[in-house]
Amino acid sequence: GVVKTMGAIDQPPAVLGGMIGGALVGTFLGVFMAYGFVEPMASRLAQIIEDEGQIFKVVKQIIIGTLHGHPMPLIIEAARSSISHHNQPSFAEVFDGLRG
Repeated sequence: GVVKTMGAIDQPPAVLGGMIGGALVGTFLGVFMAYGFVEPMASRLAQIIEDEGQIFKVVKQIIIGTLHGHPMPLIIEAARSSISHHNQPSFAEVFDGLRG
């Protein structure tokens, strides 16, 4: 919009007014879409990816604790407590998952 308006700077004010108005509407629409739609959707997708990756953090800590020779109940509790409470599996779920 702005580039086309600057290219037509020699036009009469009535034509320039319409072109400037179109450029302003386009700019407003772009900013509105970016802040009102794209950013909230991107934030939610980032949150989903982070939530789904929490289990890998638990697995990593269990493997590291096992390699260091720590007792299994201590390893499980340390791994569980390292992630947020709404994603935290119960002690029994982790223990049963380790036993197969």
